[in-house]
Amino acid sequence: MYRAGSGVMLSDPAFHQFNFVERLWAAWYLWIGNDVLATGILTFILHEFFYFARSLPFMICDQISWFRKYKIQAGKMPTLQDQWDCAKIVLLSHFTVELPQIWLFHPLATYFGLQYGVPFPPVWKMAAQIALFFVMEDTWHYWAHRLFHYGPLYRAVHKMHHKYSAPFGIAAEYASPIEVMALGLGTVGSPLLWASLSGGDLHLFTMHVWMILRVFQAVDSHSGYDFPWSLNKLLPFWAGAAHHDIHHEKFIGNYASSFCWWDYAMDTEAHAEARQRRREKAIAKTKQARSKKVL
Repeated sequence: MYRAGSGVMLSDPAFHQFNFVERLWAAWYLWIGNDVLATGILTFILHEFFYFARSLPFMICDQISWFRKYKIQAGKMPTLQDQWDCAKIVLLSHFTVELPQIWLFHPLATYFGLQYGVPFPPVWKMAAQIALFFVMEDTWHYWAHRLFHYGPLYRAVHKMHHKYSAPFGIAAEYASPIEVMALGLGTVGSPLLWASLSGGDLHLFTMHVWMILRVFQAVDSHSGYDFPWSLNKLLPFWAGAAHHDIHHEKFIGNYASSFCWWDYAMDTEAHAEARQRRREKAIAKTKQARSKKVL
């Protein structure tokens, strides 16, 4: 197995056994010559590229009237000025809050045994680990997010994220530094916890794929669009924009990030059907109490 920083040359015959992406990965680490710097730069570039690249299609949809029928809150379309003002704050947060954490990630991850050489692990292993990370992050996000809706914490920390009651893609990471670090712990901490418990059975490439998919999920859930091809139409337990948009509109309930099961289990769903179900339960409970009094 080739390890980054080992001094192996790209001309070595061993490199021919690796696929194109693996050779690019190895070449990057050899070219930079510093593993911490190579990981930090690559992670930050990937995050910035995929965050804004995933937001761009929704910005285009906002400018085309045909897509309005899929907009959940069509009466609150963001302007280009709204998008630009939000993007400036998000970029500031990325450089001042997220970038320092990214530089610390490599030494912390390698301490827990995370691998970053080539070849990469098999696709089935990466898929299984990423699925686990989605579950772990969703659990952390639900309880941390619900805590941020506690009065003092909401006013001091979380209120900033709720500036946009009709969210849009770029607003996914529009939040206070405390919230960015706290909720980001679920994204970064889940793989690190797994690496520590599994004895280092995790690759940095898997971590990057997970990060990109998590960025996609965050942007999609804040997009404000519920398309016929949205993932929640294929996976009934997937939250998506249909779930999270209501949270921004109502300012309460629907706390989970990726899945619906925590909100269902804890009775914190905010959509109309859930509210009606709670009303019916309350009415039935009241009638039952009255009937007991009569007896």
